[in-house]
Parts: sequence; structure tokens; C-alpha cells
Amino acid sequence: MERDFHMINGDGDKSYAKNSSLQRKAIIATQPMVEKAIQGVRTELQPQSMVIADLGCSSGVNTLLFVSEVITTTSKKIPTDNKTRKSTMEIQFFLNDLPSNDFNLIFRSLEQVKQSTVQNCTNRGLQPPPHYVAGMPGSFYTRLFPCNSVHLFHSSFSLMWLSQVPEHLDNNMNKDNIHIGVSTPPLVAKLYLDQFEKDFSRFLQLRCKELVPSGRMVLTILGRKNSDAIHGGGAINSNFEMLSQALRTLIAEGRVEQEKLDSFNMPLYGPSPDELKQLVQQSQLLDIVDIELFDLTSDVVEKSKLEVGATAAATQDTVHEAIGRNIAATLRAVTESLFASHFGQSIIDDLFTVFAHNVTQQLESPEKKGSVTVISMSLQAKVPKR
Repeated sequence: MERDFHMINGDGDKSYAKNSSLQRKAIIATQPMVEKAIQGVRTELQPQSMVIADLGCSSGVNTLLFVSEVITTTSKKIPTDNKTRKSTMEIQFFLNDLPSNDFNLIFRSLEQVKQSTVQNCTNRGLQPPPHYVAGMPGSFYTRLFPCNSVHLFHSSFSLMWLSQVPEHLDNNMNKDNIHIGVSTPPLVAKLYLDQFEKDFSRFLQLRCKELVPSGRMVLTILGRKNSDAIHGGGAINSNFEMLSQALRTLIAEGRVEQEKLDSFNMPLYGPSPDELKQLVQQSQLLDIVDIELFDLTSDVVEKSKLEVGATAAATQDTVHEAIGRNIAATLRAVTESLFASHFGQSIIDDLFTVFAHNVTQQLESPEKKGSVTVISMSLQAKVPKR
């Protein structure tokens, strides 16, 4: 994962920066929870310098949207009982992702975004605090910061990624599948859950060492509504089911070997709210301030209608084809590096072309296609007992 995994870099048509509107919606939907956490830190801890880390920041507008929202939120005055305090609070941002992340794109765009954010605050009569941004490469399943140094951790659409393919998941145990599908044996689904529990528990332990006492975390995770990981996985499972079908098509054409498919499993797990709450409670390190479940619908339908709407010959079929292409582009922007590492770059274009066709064939209610379940949790570190 640390060596091979990254979103598609740059800002071209296939890049993550151009194909991450659903992730942007999640950041916007959970902004009130982030704002509440920031105000809680300011009120209770009153730090002179607030340290905020965005874990799994990726690159593009979503990363900078979070930075901009925090600057705007911290520009708002809050009541304080500290009459002697005169100096302005400063903010230190750390943007974290794996070393192969496109940090260059972030920093090329950063100054322009900071200037527009400051101008927006000024126009609203707000005084933005001094703020500084640094990159922090590394896996969030390892230690990243000194003890008791971070006031707020934020992570969006990242923690469903596992540190590795589930332990003890051997070749042929999940035959013809690359993830949890309808034909996946219950044992395989259990191995996925076991790996998620191990990774998420470790994540919480590491972050609590780095958080200041009473520090906060806001974690937004792609997940599912119910307890059935095989039949209740929603859009995550259905998309990877169709990618498995696409790989089987390439096998039939002699483009991919069967053993390549059977030895590949996506290192990703979409948890349920109950699974998350149980792991937080078991850690005994954090209190759950708030937990919300969102159903986010991608704007892929609207985007597709706009693409073909100007064409006189546009039909429902052409709209569906455009939807298939756009869903494929969204998934490719996130997963291409893993598929290319295992299967080779030469099949990638054809793989996602077949996947787009599979999506088009299965579109019965396109308005619902692309809807995903997102779980957002606001956590507060417990103060150690003396």
C-alpha cells in the first residue's frame, strides 16, 4: 500500500482532482461537525497555536477546501473568559498522505486559495488568523506526530482503506471476486472485518498519543448502513462486483490470467456505524461526541446529462452511457494504481471501458446510481485519570 497506492496525480481529465466531486460533497456535508469541533477546542483549550492535521488529504480542490473552511471558521470570534489574552491564535496545518501523493499539486495551488480565503474573510468583516501549511508524508497507520501535539485530526474518505490485504486471505479463497461480493464466503468477509478492526484500533491508539488532552477528531468514512457486509455493502460492493465482471471478461478474451484475478483483493472495507462505535468504545480512549449517517448522491447523473444534453440525438441510452463513463472515471481515479501494479498498465483502459459498459447495462434507476453511505464521527480524547 505505501509503495504502490495513490490517486491519479495531476489535474488532467483522468486525475483525482477532476473526478472527486462525491468526496467534495462529503467534506461540505460534514463541515458543521468540523466547525463544532474547532469551536470546542478554542473554547475549552484556548490554544495560542492550534495544530490541525488532515489525514489522507490526497490532492486537488478537496484538500484546499478543508483548509479554507478551517481558516474561515477560526476567523469567527468566540467568547472567552481569558481577559489577559491579547495575542492572536495561529494555525499550523499538516497535510498527510502516502509519499506517492501529489503534494506538488497541493502546494502549487495553495497560495491562490489562501489569498481568496483571506479576501473572502475580509469581505465578511472577519480577521483570518496567521496560518501555515506543511506536508506530512507517511501512513496514518504509523506514528506521525510528537506526543500531545495535535489539537484536531480530520480525515475524510480515507479510513476505509486498509493497511494491507486482510491477513490469512489466501489465493482462491475469494475466487472470481476482487472484494466482498455476493459469492464471497462468510469467512472472507470476516477476514476483512478482522483487518479493519486491527487497523482502526491501531489508528485510534496512535492518534490518541498525538492528541493533546481533550483534543478532537472528525472522521468521515465510506461505509454501509447495516450489519451484513456481503449483501448490505451498497455502492462499494456493487462497483467492485462489476469490476470483477470486467476482469472476467478480459480473462475470457485471453488478456488476463485467472490466477491473477484470484490472487487480487482490494484492501478496503466499508464499516457499519455499530462496528465503528464498538471499536471506539473498546479503545476506552475517546468519547463519541456525535455520529451521523449520510446518503450522498454523486452529481454524475447531472454531469452526464449536461455532456449529452446539447446533442440533438441525445437519448436515455446515451445519457446512461455517459453515466457509466463518469462512474468509471471516478473509480479509476482512486484505484488505478493498485490495478496497474498487479495486472499491468496495459489493460487499464480496456478494464474501465468494460466496467463502464457493465454499469450502463445495470442502470435501472440512474438517479440512485452512485449514492453511497458515509459515516462521520466526532470524537474527543478523554483526559487521563491522575
